[in-house]
Amino acid sequence: MPLIQYTIKVALSAGVIVAVAEIAKSNSFWAAALASLPLTSLLAFVWLYLETGDIQKITTLSQGIFWLVIPSLLLFVLLPLMLRAGWGFWVSLAAASCVTALGYLCMVWALARIHV
Repeated sequence: MPLIQYTIKVALSAGVIVAVAEIAKSNSFWAAALASLPLTSLLAFVWLYLETGDIQKITTLSQGIFWLVIPSLLLFVLLPLMLRAGWGFWVSLAAASCVTALGYLCMVWALARIHV
């Protein structure tokens, strides 16, 4: 892959993250709206298509993302609950992340069992 393509990919992807963080400083609703958009997935689909033109790879990636979004929701439920319960930020983030990782492992195990 040419360096310019790689640089564009990194800049656009990083730009989304920076935009969410900066918008969150003044308006958490719009930052959440931007972060909740599947921009990472859309960018990945575009990059994958431009580099391979392989529709089957995009289909497989899209299906995988769908199934793995489900356990990722644990983070967004647990983190605010822990913070409201008075847990510190870093402890809450670590605990919610660990539970989310466990959720991913369970989902991957379950999907393998049903041959998805």
